[in-house]
Amino acid sequence: MPPPDAAALIDWPTDFGTRYAIFVDTEEEFDWSAPFSRDAHGLSALAALPDAHRRLVARGAAPAFFVDYPVASDPRAADVLRAILADDPRVAIGAQLHPWVNPPFEEPLSALASYAGNLPPALLEAKLDALTEAIAAAFGRRPLAFRAGRYGLAPGLLGLLARSGYRLDSSVRPGFDYRADGGPDFTRIDAAAWRDAVIELPLSTVFTGLLRRRGARLHAALGAVPRARGAFARTGLLSRVPLTPEGVPVAEALEAIAVALGEGSRLLNFAFHSPSLVPGHTPYVRDGADLARFWRWWDRVLDLLDRRGVRSASLDDLLAALA
Repeated sequence: MPPPDAAALIDWPTDFGTRYAIFVDTEEEFDWSAPFSRDAHGLSALAALPDAHRRLVARGAAPAFFVDYPVASDPRAADVLRAILADDPRVAIGAQLHPWVNPPFEEPLSALASYAGNLPPALLEAKLDALTEAIAAAFGRRPLAFRAGRYGLAPGLLGLLARSGYRLDSSVRPGFDYRADGGPDFTRIDAAAWRDAVIELPLSTVFTGLLRRRGARLHAALGAVPRARGAFARTGLLSRVPLTPEGVPVAEALEAIAVALGEGSRLLNFAFHSPSLVPGHTPYVRDGADLARFWRWWDRVLDLLDRRGVRSASLDDLLAALA
């Protein structure tokens, strides 16, 4: 994916300040190591969502939930989210497209087809329509924000989102290259938001270390040398740090936040998957100790953001600032 034109980059309003957002990939649980399946999944982990929401809101956060088709189309799952909506007016429901569990089902089950941007345009549009309508029916409002599952964005998808009434996409994961699995390459993209057919708000990835200015290009080149990335990270030369509690030690996250703020970032975009709220559903939270570590990560990160005067931004806050 090419970087945006400089003229398209967003200049946040002065009164917006420096903020952070939390977008939760609110989805079914499934075996991440197994082949893709239309029906081998569950929704039990959603029961942990209300407590997680309360914990984050108590710290001043305003999470938004990117809901996929299995969640939106299940009455009990939708009830969980409707209760959260009723309690918190800042909550927003966005959409997340997992093609393999989102009708219509015309594509083969494969890694290539799991990236929405690889689907034929007509099929992609039909899946997006089905997802959008399911969310509107479940929650009484059409979603305005979108994320492609597995970060499976393609340029044509942004125009389709605009035609479907979306205003913001957050599918770009800067510094990551998924081409080996048939997905997109984001190594030429940084964390700055830009205007396209819709607003593109990348997830936050921060490069730390003595060679951080060389960032994604050096990190990509190191990938061709066995164990080079690990060696550079251990010696403090270069680390790639996505802002998520999933697989990222808290010390690395705190350093990355300090680097991002020191370099003038105005918005930090955090993310995690809802199945990580219950042990055993993702590789990141396998047991109770991992779950305790997950919440300690958030405590330390939110403490730092509080000390630095970085306030939360709801989806409505973001859209208002960008209107």
